[in-house]
Formats: sequence, structure tokens, C-alpha cells
Amino acid sequence: MKAAALIKSISFIMETEHIKCLIIGSGPAGYTAAIYAARAGLNPVMYTGMNPGGQLTQTTDVENFPGYPKGILGPDMMEDFREQAIRFGTDIRFGYVSAANFVNDPHQVIIDDKKTVIADTVIISTGASAKWLGLESEAKYNGFGVSGCAVCDGYFFRGQDIALVGGGDTAAEEATYLAKLVNKVYMLVRREEFRASKTMIDRVRNTHNIEILYNTEVLEVLGDGLNVTGVSLLNNRTQQQLQIPVTGLFVAIGHHPNTGIFRGMLDMDETGYIKTIPGTTATNIPGVFCAGDAQDHIYRQAITAAGTGCMAALDAERYLAAKEAARALVTKLNR
Repeated sequence: MKAAALIKSISFIMETEHIKCLIIGSGPAGYTAAIYAARAGLNPVMYTGMNPGGQLTQTTDVENFPGYPKGILGPDMMEDFREQAIRFGTDIRFGYVSAANFVNDPHQVIIDDKKTVIADTVIISTGASAKWLGLESEAKYNGFGVSGCAVCDGYFFRGQDIALVGGGDTAAEEATYLAKLVNKVYMLVRREEFRASKTMIDRVRNTHNIEILYNTEVLEVLGDGLNVTGVSLLNNRTQQQLQIPVTGLFVAIGHHPNTGIFRGMLDMDETGYIKTIPGTTATNIPGVFCAGDAQDHIYRQAITAAGTGCMAALDAERYLAAKEAARALVTKLNR
């Protein structure tokens, strides 16, 4: 059964609530949208998703967000965002979107399979998730030497030897970025060749402190119980195993946006990132906006996510103001 038909068939037995502005997902984009929407009098309601605070709650030190000159732990920064959103009146609730129908205006969203929210505007800030290798040791040292973001964490590995997994353009870009900071980058490419563009391949090969290991897979992340000390590798062509001493492992095998629930309703690219009208956060559906990593596969930074969160709230405010002005004009003409 399609989402719209499902909502129509079950919403009449559910608790229903009508609100001006619904924010789906937390993190820098969602909380910033909430701050601006609340200050604009939109009385926003936020459903945090199953991971309140988003990816930053899984990181340690954040040193590149303005306003924190001494740095801050990711979870602490998200708690600051949350408190500021609450201060201005945002109604923050734990819950997830289980179905949505953007065909009708206002829009209908099902929360936790048991409640219907009817929203005049919707801001999607569900973010994206890094793809991981799936190793138990990788999860153990995530945030303690294992990272999915070179720009976020590369600074902490200055002058050290690190490894990076990946063979696409993102991996090549992150390897050359890291090479400016660290002593040496071991670039681990699973295939016999890169998937990256020729320009990026040439850039990697011309960087003196990047050593490329082809046909190489990570078997295990090694550590002392606190931090990464090396990686165990397998050459999948010769079946030889080796270990290299490194203090960090960067995983650059891609991200996937958390947008599956909206597939078929909103315009997306081939990997699921929501398309927005250039210069705005508006989607192809009037009254539905998208901010943060759910629509950004290029920058993926907390500060850019927060910026688009601000944009989404302003876009929602202006959308509602324009609708109200149009209604007032129709009423005046009908008198």
C-alpha cells in the first residue's frame, strides 16, 4: 500500500495534531532551523529521530565550529544547540517518521506508527550516515582513531602516520587534504585501480607522502584498548597479510542520506540526496524544505548544515507569509 493511501486509511483512528512547522530530525541543521522558526513565531515541533543530535553525538572534539575557541565535545555542542532551541520555544520530542504524505496541503506525517501530524510546513533535516567497513574493532575505536571525516578530524593527527580506506573522488580528496597535515598517508584501495576521476588520481599520485596500496582490505583495526595503534591488512590478490603501524584510520567509502522514507515523493539524485531549488532549501513540493546533509553531499560540515537550517526556517516563514497574504487578498476580492 502506498504511503498516501496508508495514511488515509489509518489516520482517522490516530491522534491528530495540526501545527505550523514540523522539523524532522535533529543535529546542527534541525536545531538551527528550530531556533529561527521559534523566533519567527512558527511554534515549531521537532521530532528528533532515533539518534537525537545526529552524527556529532558520535564524535569527540569539535574544534572548527565558530564560537567555541577552546573546542567542545560533539555531544556537548549538540546539547547547547538543543537548550537554545528550547529556550525560544521549540517543542522537542523523541520519535521518528514512519510514513509521510506530501500530496495534500497541509502535509501529513505519521509519527511512530501511531500519531498523525498535519503540518503547514515541513523541514527535513534527517542528515546522512557514513558508510563503514562493518568491523567490530572499527566500531570500538570510532572517535578514538577511527574517523569518517578528514576535514573534521585530520587536525588531531598532525605529524603522524595514518591510513585511509577508499578509491573514489572523496577518498582521493580526503587523502590529499590529510597529506598536508600528517607525516604519511597509506591509501588503501580495494581494487587494482581507483574509481576516482583522472584529475584526482593524478593529484594523489603526485603527492609525495601518500603511499597507495592496491588490492588491499582492512581485516582489523588494532589498538591498545584506548586508541588506534595500527591496522591489519589483506592483499586480496596474493592473500598476503601485513600490519602497518598507524595512529588513525579514515574511512572514505561514501555516505548515504537518511531519506528513504521520502523516496517517490521528493526529487532526489541517484544516491538519495534530496534536491533543492538552487539558492533555497525548497524541494519540488511547496511547503516542504530540506536542510543539512540530507541534501548536501559536497560539504557535509556542521557549520554548513546549520547555515541551511537557518535558510529552511526563513524559507518556511516566507512561504507561510505569502500564503497568508494570498488568502487575505482572495477574501478581500470576494467581499
